[in-house]
Order: sequence, then structure tokens, then C-alpha cells
Amino acid sequence: MTVPPDFDSLVGSDLDAGERDRLRGVHELLVAAGPPPELSPHLEAGPTLAMTLSRPRRQLKRRAMLLAAAVVVLALAAFGGYLAGNRGGGIASGETLKLAGTAAAPGALAALHVDPSDAAGNWPMQLSAAGLPKLPPHGYYEVYLVRDGKPLAPCGSFVVGRKDAAVSVRLNAPYHLRPGDSWVVTRQLAGERESGPVVLRPTA
Repeated sequence: MTVPPDFDSLVGSDLDAGERDRLRGVHELLVAAGPPPELSPHLEAGPTLAMTLSRPRRQLKRRAMLLAAAVVVLALAAFGGYLAGNRGGGIASGETLKLAGTAAAPGALAALHVDPSDAAGNWPMQLSAAGLPKLPPHGYYEVYLVRDGKPLAPCGSFVVGRKDAAVSVRLNAPYHLRPGDSWVVTRQLAGERESGPVVLRPTA
């Protein structure tokens, strides 16, 4: 049986009474808890060569999944027919707007497909994006309708569950659209009320 260390020999005798009582309480808790459990032989041996070699494979798998997601985004952009760049950034119903990452999200890309409006005048939309970074807690991305070069109104928000994950979300624009209207995606952090930095904008 291991004898616990003597408290007086650990702290000495030059402490005031209050500090000494506080340290004694901590000492007694540590003694009662006992020593930590021993490591299993598997953990004590450390990482094996197979474990080390498996890490690059996981990274390659993640990159392959991201590349596949990017291909899906580009395919959706092509599916809509003529891209917004053919008409100076505007988009009509039934077409797809191709978006590219800004300096706030380099390497990101997306496609926004706008369906014809329903009986109530709402414009359903499908956004597919890849390469957006995961945001801090309570952060999210917002799709904004842009008119005359400025964000006018939000059309829906979404989050990225993990770093550089591909996302596909259904949105809605309950507004009267005009020729030349377009969309951007902004980054919104907790507490922000105005539109945040643009992370995706229409390609030229």
C-alpha cells in the first residue's frame, strides 16, 4: 500500500492560515481520489505505423469527397441553362446562377437554381455549395437578394456542419423580382444585424 505524501512536508510552514487551509482541502481531495488508472498496453505503446499511415488516407478521402461535391455544384450550374453571366449578373426563373468564393472564402463555389414562382408569388430556390468554412458557434450563412448592387433582403440561411462540407438547401424569395436582380451569400456571426461580408458572389 502506497503511503500518501505528508502535507506539511509538501507546503512547508511559511503559509498564512487561510492559504494553508485551502491547500489542505485540495490535498485531501487528491489523496481521496487516488492515483490515475494505468494506461492500457495498447495506449502505452503509442501510435503504430498503420495508424500513422492511415491519416493521409483519411485526408485524401476527405479531399475526394469535397471534389465530388464541387462537381455536383458545377453540374447543377450547367443544368439551369444559360448562366447569369450572359446577362450581366441577373437571373430569371428556371435558370441557375453560378457563384464563386470571395477573399473571405477562397476556393468556395456554389450554384443557385431559381424555380418559377408559385401562386403566392414566392420563388423557390435550391442552393448547392462546397468549400465554405465552418463558422464559430451561432454563426451562419445568409442568402441575400441583391438589387442595384446592394444586398436588399434575406432569402434564407444555412450552416456548414463541418469544415469544407458540401451543402444543399431549399430557400425561398418572397419578393417581386425585377430584371437585373441577383443574389450573394454572406457570412453572419452572432449579434450581427446587418448583412455580413460576402463569401459567394456571381461570376462575371
